[in-house]
Parts: sequence; C-alpha cells; structure tokens
Amino acid sequence: MDVSDDKASDIKVLSFEAALAELESIVQQLESGDVELEKSIEIYERGAALKAHCERKLREAELKVEKIVLDDSGSVKTEDADL
Repeated sequence: MDVSDDKASDIKVLSFEAALAELESIVQQLESGDVELEKSIEIYERGAALKAHCERKLREAELKVEKIVLDDSGSVKTEDADL
C-alpha cells in the first residue's frame, strides 16, 4: 500500500464534522496564499478527497432520514423522506 492509500483510508474513518473541519482549515490555508506550491497541491488533493467524503456522508444521512406522518386512521407512522 502506498502513501496515497494510507491517506485515503485515513479519510474514510473521519466523521463528517472532523472531515469538514479539516476541509475548512485547508481552504483557509490555500486562501491565505502563504503555502508553497508543492504543499498547496498536496493539501488541495487532500481537500478534494475530504470534500468527496463529506458528500458521501451527507448522502448516507439523507437515505436514513424518515418523516413522521399520520395515516388515514390518525395513527402515527414513519415513511421515507422525499429528499
């Protein structure tokens, strides 16, 4: 396994909040303009991977969301949310 595989598996175990916080930090570093070119490329690539991870986590969460509704008899039930 190479270094990029290690970094990818590192991202896979991050929570949405941790990945988002790291992504925000990367954006701030890149926007500051104080990062050397090679480091900028490296953290940009990690940022792209973090973004994809966050998007996957959001899709997974959307699939789990249910809404609470009343059926015809007035009983409470849940059904998939129409997202």
